[in-house]
Amino acid sequence: MPTPQTPRPMVVVTRPADQASDWVEGLRSAGWPVLALPLIEIVAADPASLRAAVDGWTNLEAVMFVSPAAVGTLRQAGVPAPKPPLRCWAPGAGTVRALRDWGVPLSAIDQPPAEGPQMDSEALWPVIAPQVHPGCRLLMVRGISADGHEGRDWLVQRCRAAGATVRTVLAYHRRPPSWDPARQAEARGAVGPGAIWLFSSSEAIAHLHNLLPATPWEQARAVVTHPRIAEVAQAHGWRAVRICRPALSDIVQALESFA
Repeated sequence: MPTPQTPRPMVVVTRPADQASDWVEGLRSAGWPVLALPLIEIVAADPASLRAAVDGWTNLEAVMFVSPAAVGTLRQAGVPAPKPPLRCWAPGAGTVRALRDWGVPLSAIDQPPAEGPQMDSEALWPVIAPQVHPGCRLLMVRGISADGHEGRDWLVQRCRAAGATVRTVLAYHRRPPSWDPARQAEARGAVGPGAIWLFSSSEAIAHLHNLLPATPWEQARAVVTHPRIAEVAQAHGWRAVRICRPALSDIVQALESFA
């Protein structure tokens, strides 16, 4: 008789609710049980303020969208999709998909190489550096955390050092979720060998530890999509951490490495 297969562990997807569906559906299609447990809540800025800040994309040569939420909040605010020759910069595949869904042609989007080891600002820079020159006018669309942190300024500093003028639009706030006792129980039930947590943000890890203090995270397992996130997880006591690119095939491979 065939040997019964060991059940796969639950994968806890922690992305914001409006960004998690691709991973949730893709992992379920690949045979993984999934618990969607968003650890970042996205709250859009005032739509009228966003429309005024963007100002019809006038006097710009390129726009950097730091995340799918940066695209989604402008789209929901009724901002028209940017059109060529304006360049749209995206640090990862999720942001590219959001731009395409908005109507931006792929030919107008710059992104890190698909075969590259990481999808982030550092990987994007060699692609967009030839566009940056003295007098170049750029716009960065980003969010801000509950404690006032806007995110990394690495790319902004690079562009300004090359002589560009960079303006920032704060399109959304990132906040920790509010959990009722049932949600807390779901999360506590995913601590241990029966689950693998999937993180695409170090901020999500910080929110989790604030929501569930005194939890023995050294017993938990995690797949993270960037080395910086791995450093934060390990600093919070996580021991079993795998790093992979934020592509579904890479995530599945990382999950399977725990078997």
